[in-house]
Amino acid sequence: MARTTGGAARPLARPHPDDWYIAVGGLLGGVLLWVPGIHARVPSDELVLWHAVWAPLVPLAVIAACEPLRRIRPRLGLLIGTAALTLDTVTLGSLATVVLYTDLVYAAVLYGTPASARRVPWIAGFLTVLGGVVPAALWRDPRGLLIGVGVGVVALAPAATGALVRDHRDAAESARLRAEQTALLAEMDRTQAVTAERARVARELHDMVANHLSAIAIHSTAALSLDDPKTSRDALAVIRENSVEGLAEMRRLIGILRSSGGDREPSATPTLEGLTALVEGARVNGLDVTLETDHGRVPAPVELAAYRIVQESLTNALKHGADGPVRVSLRQADGSLRVRVTSPYRPGDRPRAPGSGAGLAGMRERATLLGGRFEAGPEAGLWAVRAELPLTEGD
Repeated sequence: MARTTGGAARPLARPHPDDWYIAVGGLLGGVLLWVPGIHARVPSDELVLWHAVWAPLVPLAVIAACEPLRRIRPRLGLLIGTAALTLDTVTLGSLATVVLYTDLVYAAVLYGTPASARRVPWIAGFLTVLGGVVPAALWRDPRGLLIGVGVGVVALAPAATGALVRDHRDAAESARLRAEQTALLAEMDRTQAVTAERARVARELHDMVANHLSAIAIHSTAALSLDDPKTSRDALAVIRENSVEGLAEMRRLIGILRSSGGDREPSATPTLEGLTALVEGARVNGLDVTLETDHGRVPAPVELAAYRIVQESLTNALKHGADGPVRVSLRQADGSLRVRVTSPYRPGDRPRAPGSGAGLAGMRERATLLGGRFEAGPEAGLWAVRAELPLTEGD
């Protein structure tokens, strides 16, 4: 069975099985009290207007029929139950009817809308006060306050209990949601950390190995293309030197990855003092390199980034540059380290060694991670690499 709302069909909510058990149990309990003649009032009570013996069964049956609505339509169940309880007050009455009504009040607060959960306790409290004060004032008898006590037991007590249980349930649900959100954020942080670490390792691997492999590729091509024993021996010597250095770099990186320590950088992180050896190696590989440095103390992250940018720039000059001088300049000014590498450049020349273009992306990432700037492109017939790295620590 389906109900259509706004053009969309949705299934009707079904009563919870436990609510059927409550309804049947309450009805049977009321009948068991009615059979031996156990009633809430005596026939001589002035409030009893309907003296038929079977009269209490009518509100009992109505209020029992409201129990299946206690979760799916709690407000409707409470309204009908209130009418049934009112009818019960003019009969001999049944304790089962009163007990079932208290459950409807409790359910209206616990399962109802937030507005109902706020209003029902206030209304019950108002009726409790009214039920005690008015009879006492009209009858001028303090015993009239007992009516208020009865209303409080039947209406205010279950309403307050429902509000208390609902608050605990909502608090538990909020705690569960916060725990799920915390777990989700932790998983997102872990994923981001893994992604960042993979990118860092990829940059290190590329920067450490690309220079040596490019030199190997270029000199092996020269050795194969020239039929000169001396040239071949020189090329093989360079190939061997770059192979050994490349293997050493690979072993160091693998050792870092296998290490269980928490170091974020290699134990033998390159420094700017190593630029001289880096330039000498580039000269051995056939580049005419000039190095100019003018800087003070540089923080380790900036030092590593500058070294890798120079290293990758020399690798690109070896692979893609034309014959001519290569100039490397490092200068400290205005709270930043400025790196500039220029090399001869002729558009249309084919690279002397294959490349994927990851070098420029890696250099840009290094500068961006430090909050700096990176530019690379043609400039007055040269290929220029420019990076500005902020000095985030003391000079």
